[in-house]
Amino acid sequence: MIRQVVVVGGGSAGWLTAAVLAADHPAHQPGGLEVTLVESPDVPIIGVGEGTWPTMRDTLHRIGVSESDFFRECDASFKQGSRFNRWVTGADDDYYFHPFVLPQGYGEANLVERWLEAFPQVPFADLASFQPHLCVQGKAPKQAATPEFAAVANYGYHLDAGKFSVFLRKHCTERLGVRHVLDHVDAITSGDGGDIASLKLRQGGVLAGDLFVDCTGMQSRLLGQHFEVPFISQKHVLFNDSALAVQIPYPAEDTPIGSQTTSTAQRNGWIWDIGLPSRRGIGHVYSSAHTSDEAAEAELRAYIGLDDIPPPRKLTFNPGYRERFWQRNCVAVGLSSGFIEPLEASALAMVELSANMISDDMPATREAMDIVARRFNETFRYRWERVIDFLKLHYVLSHRSDSPYWIDNRETVPERLAEMLTLWRHRPPSRSDFYRIEEVFPAASYQYVLYGMGFRSEAGGGLRRPDNAEAADNYFRETAGLTAKMLKALPTNRELIAHIRRHGLPRI
Repeated sequence: MIRQVVVVGGGSAGWLTAAVLAADHPAHQPGGLEVTLVESPDVPIIGVGEGTWPTMRDTLHRIGVSESDFFRECDASFKQGSRFNRWVTGADDDYYFHPFVLPQGYGEANLVERWLEAFPQVPFADLASFQPHLCVQGKAPKQAATPEFAAVANYGYHLDAGKFSVFLRKHCTERLGVRHVLDHVDAITSGDGGDIASLKLRQGGVLAGDLFVDCTGMQSRLLGQHFEVPFISQKHVLFNDSALAVQIPYPAEDTPIGSQTTSTAQRNGWIWDIGLPSRRGIGHVYSSAHTSDEAAEAELRAYIGLDDIPPPRKLTFNPGYRERFWQRNCVAVGLSSGFIEPLEASALAMVELSANMISDDMPATREAMDIVARRFNETFRYRWERVIDFLKLHYVLSHRSDSPYWIDNRETVPERLAEMLTLWRHRPPSRSDFYRIEEVFPAASYQYVLYGMGFRSEAGGGLRRPDNAEAADNYFRETAGLTAKMLKALPTNRELIAHIRRHGLPRI
């Protein structure tokens, strides 16, 4: 029977996984799990990933935390999507939004066909969704009277990753019964048949377990080093392998907080800009094969526009994922399983998806574990490939030719993405293109990026019915009405966050 789960490594991946397992399978109940998290006091967390998807609301609610406490303790703000600047042509007026709200009437009418026919001068996202307008005005996605985790407009979060780990650790150990061991893993001991039997700790002796979750980051101590599961690099598809990150204070206490992640394309990469209540997190992601660290830092400093900024923190990574994610009685979550790049903030979302599937399919016995592992590996191989397709889409559609970086990106298109682009020349992306129950990115996200970047589908494909024009126009009018209503009724991001810190939100 599977009773002892050992999570190796802290950070967001380790503590989120421990929280989901302990909340879903409490040790004090029949069939519950004893969850232990061991982390080294000598290994710092990377602590840069500051963007989440709306799924994080469900995860936080699932593990039983207070959203008000989360905002107070994690320096959190609201995120309603992403804004992309200079990705298409590089001009100052080149931008589009990928909002979290689905287009109004999505799946009920061919919005794309009617947009191209009657309103091509209006950005697709601006016509089909109210959320870009909220972002431009810096509006929050809910009101002060809206309960915790409920939304007027769909939202995720920006957060301080270091504070988030501390917040989760406190909740896990004080509320969920997770045992926390602060010690260094010196060795991994194999048992009969090749399973991991135990960990040899530097101070605390031996730690045994039935299932081991590898959250040791890019070193992948268990899955990569111990089991020698190969790493499949994707650097030939997505070139970025370096980042320079810095934290910048606001010029004034009432400076507006952005309601979206802003991504601004550069000659050989792009710069993220994330607004937290106390500061901005800014970083330049780039390809070391196309530019130097010095040139990348110069672009970062030019973007920030301040004479005096802290020395940027240098991060390096190899984009890709493991050949398998669950090997025998070990499953990898987070950076130990793979990482592509920060674009579209998929890293924490993949952690959530992993933790949820492990918990939902938690094998009762070692015999059942091999079946669960096979299903897990099939699912996450698919998910990593879809992340790569979606991120590559942003680069493939760019018209920029001001550097070999952008030209090379257009010449390296994954086969499945190339096939989809051929189909989408004649019809918009639809649900039939993405058939999994839990797709990483829905068809609506592809529509926002495709048409935000100037891609055009020819008329005559997709959902056809005689009243399509009338139905689509009605949805566009609904969007305009919702936009006016929400802009008037919603507070700004900073106003609502200040209210939450003082008074909290109503509990569900």
